[in-house]
Amino acid sequence: MIFGAFERLVALRYLRSRRKEGFISVIAGFSLVGIALGVATLIIVMSVMNGFRQELLGRILGVNGHLAVMGVQGDLVEYKTLAERISEISGVKSATPQVQGQVMVTASGTATGGLVRGMAPEDLKARALIADKIVAGSLDDFKGNNSVVIGARLAQSLRLGVGDKITLISPNSAVTVFGSMPRLKAYTIAGLFDVGMYEYDSSFIYMPLEAAQIFFELPEKVNTIEVFVDNVDMTRPIRREIHQTLGTNIRTQDWQQSNSSFFNAIQVERNVMFLILSLIILVAVFNIVSGQIMLVKDKGRDIAILRTMGATRGMILRVFFLSGASIGLFGTLVGFALGLSFASNIETIRQWLEGLSGSNLFQPEIYFLSKLPAVVDPIEVVQIVGMALFFSFLAPIFPAWRAARLDPVEAIRYE
Repeated sequence: MIFGAFERLVALRYLRSRRKEGFISVIAGFSLVGIALGVATLIIVMSVMNGFRQELLGRILGVNGHLAVMGVQGDLVEYKTLAERISEISGVKSATPQVQGQVMVTASGTATGGLVRGMAPEDLKARALIADKIVAGSLDDFKGNNSVVIGARLAQSLRLGVGDKITLISPNSAVTVFGSMPRLKAYTIAGLFDVGMYEYDSSFIYMPLEAAQIFFELPEKVNTIEVFVDNVDMTRPIRREIHQTLGTNIRTQDWQQSNSSFFNAIQVERNVMFLILSLIILVAVFNIVSGQIMLVKDKGRDIAILRTMGATRGMILRVFFLSGASIGLFGTLVGFALGLSFASNIETIRQWLEGLSGSNLFQPEIYFLSKLPAVVDPIEVVQIVGMALFFSFLAPIFPAWRAARLDPVEAIRYE
């Protein structure tokens, strides 16, 4: 009896051609498309945000290190001993003495700012993010007091290449009998690196440690010891141990302190984008509710006939619940497939759109990266799909309840 009633309702729903049914079908179609677009957009945007965070974190920590040890009074003396003691601490991967300083870079009548990092040649070769990204020249020539390795975009802005010379001007002037004179020196470019992050590729200059000590007038001294650890989430305990080992004459700064505002802004942006884009799904869900209410009102006579034939209220409720939930289910599945496909090929799609429009849609000067990254987080995808299914299954409950509570006598009284 119940199966026969179900067949009758399906036949009445899909075979009777009436103008109102066509309108209801349009609403259902828009609801399905809305949920699909909402799910796909959430997956794509969250994947791109994850990609930005991972790429930026990898490049920032690959270039800058996880911890920086500096002197309270200024420079660090006996830095080799300090670096060895830091390296012996459990969880520390490496400790690299450096001389860091800002300079003015001039060449071919062009000037720009730069950041010099003086470090031993063997330490630079061990820095995989730099050593593996040499696009011109060789680190074998990174030695002596007159060679430097600079970013590829810096070389491009100055119109320089390997073997050319650049002049570095220190902000600290030299005192002579004629007064204060700017301290400057010319260096030969031994290599170019491209780590894929615009900020570093356009401003960083690596110099042999001894040459940097001479240029910044720090004989047998450094101003920073850069520390890499095995686990980036364990920097705080290692900081405490460094202070206990070296005493109170040093100060430390970890990557979270150095970039806290940057990564906090990314996290806030991710949360806000998730909330805003979730409204797309909610709008589609409200369309499901309105469409199902109109469907129940349109099918009042058919429901009454089925009730008089023996269909129970529970069966009517299940039929209309499945009718509305199926829209959300198929929309979620379509959005899931569309979002994963788009996120997996987003860089190819970006290049295709740029070729089609003839304009650069992704400026590395603004976004800090030279390509559009996307990292799909399975847990996040499950949360998005789960949220869409939850609202999709919640939406048809009220219309289905109204259909089940419909009085057959009232429904057919005026027919």
